[in-house]
Amino acid sequence: MSNFLLSRSPRPLYPIPLILNDGTRTHFGQFKGKVVLVVNVASNCGFTRQYAALEALYGKFRDRGFEVLGVPCNQFAGQEPGTDSDIADFCERNFGVTFTLTAKAEVGGRNQHLLYSELTKFKTGLLPGLVKWNFEKFLVNREGDVVARFAPTVEPDSEEVTGAIEHALG
Repeated sequence: MSNFLLSRSPRPLYPIPLILNDGTRTHFGQFKGKVVLVVNVASNCGFTRQYAALEALYGKFRDRGFEVLGVPCNQFAGQEPGTDSDIADFCERNFGVTFTLTAKAEVGGRNQHLLYSELTKFKTGLLPGLVKWNFEKFLVNREGDVVARFAPTVEPDSEEVTGAIEHALG
């Protein structure tokens, strides 16, 4: 996927409320001015190993204004059955995750989280519309625009993803 602006946010992402994994209430605006990779994650998925690459990306680029936002979701084959506390423990113990995790949320359907309602409005040729599986990735630039979307099979440390992050960081 080439790195270009997929779409200006029809509604700003920054006011969207978030509940973090520890119960803290905040909003996407806590990332204003940063480049954010938003990823729906799951602990029992074939792609779970991507946590390690996500943490490595976060470590590599965070000093330049990069964040990873992991959104645990149990909608795909029940692959995230644990509590928020279970998820945090699993991520820290197995992958040393230090990036931000939200409370478990739905990324599709009737109870779709507002963040995903907005993110999935941006369509690309290969990934139009709704999230189809765990570890789909959305890259949001410093202005809050979605600039890239990556399939679950695209590794976080791939040239495609790192190149898009580098470009967004400037």
